[in-house]
Amino acid sequence: MSRGRQPPLVTGISPNEGIPWTKVTIRGENLGTGPADLIGLSICGHNCLLTAQWMSASKIVCRVGPAKDDKGEIIVTTKSGGLGTSTVSFKLLKTEKIGILDQSAVWVDEMNYYDMRTDKNKSISPLSLRPANPLGIETDKVKVAQMDLESMFPSMSGDFTSENFSATWYLIENHSTTSFEQLRVAANNLRKQANKKNEGSLAYVKGGLSTFFEAQDALSAIHQKLEVDGTEKVEGSMTQRLEKILNRASDTADTLFQEVLGRKDKADSTRNALNVLQRFKFLFNLPLNIERNIQKGDYDVVINDYEKAKSLFGNTEVQVFRKVYAEVETRIGSLRALLLDKLLETPSTLHDQKRYIRYLSDLHAPGDPAWQCIVAQHHWILQLMQTCKESFIQRLKGGSDGMTLDSDGELRPSGLGRLGHSASFKSGSTESWTPRSPQQVSFVEKLADVVTGQLPNFWKLWISYVNGSLFSETGEKSGQVEKLKKNARQRQSDFKKMIEEVTHRLVKLVRGALLPSSLTPTELQLYGGWGTQSELSGPSLTQVIHTVRGSHEALAALEIPNDLLQVIQELLSELRVHCLIVTLKQVAEDVKQLPEKEDWVVDNEGVTSLPARFEQHMVQMLQSLKGPMDCKPGEVNIFQLERTQDKASELCVSIMKVFINCLEELSTKADGNMEASHMCVDVVSPDLFRSVHNDYRPSPEQRLLLILSNCHYLEKHTFLNLAEHFERHGFLGTEKITRVSVESVRALDARLFESYVERKADPIVGSLEPGIYAGYFDWRDCSPPTGVRNYLKEALVNIITVHAEVFTVSKELVPRVVSRMVEAVAEEMSRLMQCVSSFSRNGALQARLEICALRDAVQFYLTEESDASFKQALEALPQLHNGADKKLVEELLNKFKSSMHLQLTCFQPPSIQPLKR
Repeated sequence: MSRGRQPPLVTGISPNEGIPWTKVTIRGENLGTGPADLIGLSICGHNCLLTAQWMSASKIVCRVGPAKDDKGEIIVTTKSGGLGTSTVSFKLLKTEKIGILDQSAVWVDEMNYYDMRTDKNKSISPLSLRPANPLGIETDKVKVAQMDLESMFPSMSGDFTSENFSATWYLIENHSTTSFEQLRVAANNLRKQANKKNEGSLAYVKGGLSTFFEAQDALSAIHQKLEVDGTEKVEGSMTQRLEKILNRASDTADTLFQEVLGRKDKADSTRNALNVLQRFKFLFNLPLNIERNIQKGDYDVVINDYEKAKSLFGNTEVQVFRKVYAEVETRIGSLRALLLDKLLETPSTLHDQKRYIRYLSDLHAPGDPAWQCIVAQHHWILQLMQTCKESFIQRLKGGSDGMTLDSDGELRPSGLGRLGHSASFKSGSTESWTPRSPQQVSFVEKLADVVTGQLPNFWKLWISYVNGSLFSETGEKSGQVEKLKKNARQRQSDFKKMIEEVTHRLVKLVRGALLPSSLTPTELQLYGGWGTQSELSGPSLTQVIHTVRGSHEALAALEIPNDLLQVIQELLSELRVHCLIVTLKQVAEDVKQLPEKEDWVVDNEGVTSLPARFEQHMVQMLQSLKGPMDCKPGEVNIFQLERTQDKASELCVSIMKVFINCLEELSTKADGNMEASHMCVDVVSPDLFRSVHNDYRPSPEQRLLLILSNCHYLEKHTFLNLAEHFERHGFLGTEKITRVSVESVRALDARLFESYVERKADPIVGSLEPGIYAGYFDWRDCSPPTGVRNYLKEALVNIITVHAEVFTVSKELVPRVVSRMVEAVAEEMSRLMQCVSSFSRNGALQARLEICALRDAVQFYLTEESDASFKQALEALPQLHNGADKKLVEELLNKFKSSMHLQLTCFQPPSIQPLKR
């Protein structure tokens, strides 16, 4: 079929994009000769002929249908021109969800809308018809742990309808793999939505402007037709009928939409209520949140929420808010009571105390919780100290002396006993010690642990209270903080009394255990109760002093004023003095046991081990006193106290005298198993006297010699060494101690020496007279002398025996003993010669020979006294006037010396001069 016209050509469309059912105007050429000529119209592949209105050959108006393609051409088909073409295209946008009450510039397909509402598979919020995808791009959800997101964004949410919406959370959860370009498109979509929302109703008017024009044209045409007809005011006219139709349409519409509008009003009121709940959900949820956070212990969260609620609703006039806020105040009141109970609980840490005080301060708790806590802690410390004493007293009554309770409740030896015994200064003790510590020592250590464990935190709590850091971590100055700091400054005297009460209680409890005599009877009832416990030893008191010192140093390190700790210093001074006195007395008792350890083994100097044991014992005693006697910072030198100095000197002298008395007792001690024997030693051995048998028991005379040697060693060495040790350890009055000790040992030496000489000299002296007159010898009638008689030789041999005995013990004693023996013999010879009434010539020669022989034999041991006695003896003899007599005496003397040369060798000049006493 031939056509007379050109095919239709579309050259424009307005608008060029839109959602389905958008009204568009198509312009072009050869669009038909009339409505009947238009037989086809498609936009984006959808047939729009049903809604097409042919206006002219260059203009067609229609509505875009729901096409499958997003963008396509506009094809017009006419009978006259056939299938046309298009130079433009139309972009079909996605349909937005429009509520029944939303404004719209196009007609909404109600079936699609209601189908969507009744679809049970979709969940649409009745409060909001907001799009599920606000960015307008596809989501690509990646599974991310909800706990990780909550930890990364605390108190935030990925729900864009939430008040705490976090865009970062939303992007991580829904677009973690979206490209940057897509995100830029999404940003543009958001801008368009924002602009569209800002335009408001005007945007809908612009979108449906052609509709308004069409309605205006229709109304104008009707008005013109009615004017031409002239029947607009005639009863039954078209105007009247139209009015009635419109009224009925209006009534019908009202009837149809009355339920909808009612539901709308109800929905609006519900929405408003929910908006209020949503907007003020913080307040409405606060009572429950407070309860939950209290149970979890999140007091900081509760306080922050309370402060926020108080600032927002504290002065509200809204009844609902006031009612909810009253419930909040009730919960906060319960929290204040709970925190105060926790604050006053004991025991508790300083950190918890500060935390609870700060919580109560932030909650504006009535009163002064910090001071209440300080008072409670003060009573708690005092109670702990008293309980400590009572527990030890109870344990003491139960018979578990020196024992402690382990974690299983069983008794075990206290480790302190080992400390006490290891510090003992007993030397050579073979007795086994029991690993037990006196109860008083354990008590003082436990008491010190209580004080040093509790008082530092107590003091730090007070410091924080005074400087205000207890109430504000940031140090901010608020009215409440300044008020509390002022209260703290006003209570300084009260706190000082608390510290004084704790230190005085500590001192009195220690005194009750160690120095009960220093307490009054009333105080003894409160702080004593230890009964008749044995007095502590020096090592135990040393341990106590160390413990008390440690407590004082720990408290002084807290910068507690010295006047509050002075009472502890006074206790330390008394304990140090007491330790000194007890140690010296104990040493005196221990020295009394030293004679039992005498083994009579003689060294090269002729001294037994007893002086060395005594000196070692004293040195160890001084070393054990070094710790207690050393002056720490703030302590006094107790040796400078006149009373202590005198007492210490007196006790030291007493120790020396005790040891000297022990020596005297040893010299006279009877030994039932003792047998007279000589000392088995090798006189010529270089290791002289070291090989004495363990079962050796010296004779009484040998005991005297050994004790004499010991006395000499004490005077020349031991006492001087001890004097140096005394001075080195701070003792005063060492000159007096040394002087009295030397005087005492010299007195003992003199007594023992006289006793020994008497024992040895009396038999020799007593044998002289019988020996002289043996065989009825008569000085007046005797034969001429032929040599020295045997009695004198026996006397010299006896002296030699004494010499050997003394030399075996100590070479230093030989000159002194032999000289005294010679004095006794010379005195007796002088007496015997002076008692002779007359001498014959031969008798005078015999007497002179024997006296000269004796004198010449012991000439190196002559003293002034013995020399005078020999002179008196010779003066009592007749003088020799004949040269022959002198020659005879001289020959006989030489004969005597020659025959007894070996025996007289021991009387050679000694290497040591006689001791001067």
